[in-house]
Amino acid sequence: MEILDLLEYKEKRFKTAIALGNFDGIHLGHQKLINSMVTRSKEIGVKPSLLLFKSHTKTTINKNSPKIITNNEQKFRIAESLGVEIIYLLDFDEKIMKLSGEEFVSNIIIEKMNGKLVTVGFDYRFGYKASGDSYYLVELSKKYDFEVKVVEPVYVDNKVVSSSRIRELISEGKVEESKKMLGRPYTLIGKVIPGSKRGNKLGFPTANIELTDDFAIPKTGVYLTNTIVDNKRYISATNIGYNPTFNEDVLKIETHILNFEENIYGKTIEIEFLEFIRDDIKFDNPEDLIEQMRLDIDLIKNRH
Repeated sequence: MEILDLLEYKEKRFKTAIALGNFDGIHLGHQKLINSMVTRSKEIGVKPSLLLFKSHTKTTINKNSPKIITNNEQKFRIAESLGVEIIYLLDFDEKIMKLSGEEFVSNIIIEKMNGKLVTVGFDYRFGYKASGDSYYLVELSKKYDFEVKVVEPVYVDNKVVSSSRIRELISEGKVEESKKMLGRPYTLIGKVIPGSKRGNKLGFPTANIELTDDFAIPKTGVYLTNTIVDNKRYISATNIGYNPTFNEDVLKIETHILNFEENIYGKTIEIEFLEFIRDDIKFDNPEDLIEQMRLDIDLIKNRH
């Protein structure tokens, strides 16, 4: 799969099929959209592609931008697995933001990307102040000679699959429900950094994680997880919290990998959230915490 920056590139080699959207999470709805685009691209003999903005569009519009579900590297990996052959990257800057809907189609879709098929979701908006919708896109397609496909929503448990809904579920610790909408476990990516080493003293060594990106963080508590180290998956217990037993006030993400003794300081690892186990609890003493941790590990071994 190719990854090309449209700042200095114009597609002259191929006519393209383009899926448009923020694609945060590449959830089941996004997957349906991308699969539709890939299928149709093969039918009409054009290259299947995505247009991805380097950061979420709301980052430019509103500085209180949403936490992300997937970073770009994750998007690239998932998109490639779905059959996407080219990803075009674009900065969503003030210049792009102020393009009218027609200017966006003319300048980007046609001139930059040589688009012949554009696939969007039912709620897609584009152009200055999101003034354009899928109906307007269909109008423009007649003028600029390209095909438009509008993909209907996907429902899980009678609710529309959306990135905003998935963020809500993650923030509530409902990682099993978020998995249904994503089609895979929610994952945090981070670098292992030195911590207080309190886990070692308690008999449960943990890897302390510094996140690589501004990910949505699940609610505080203990989770059944998989931790991926060097492309190998290990059963683990992950705690998100403030260590209330020791009166700390900094949110930490710590994962205890079962039956694992390697030194992984400095490595980037992934944590897949499978099930919420319990809330973050303040214990009266370290001994009660150790006993609860033993119970957590036993439960996780039985659930896995």
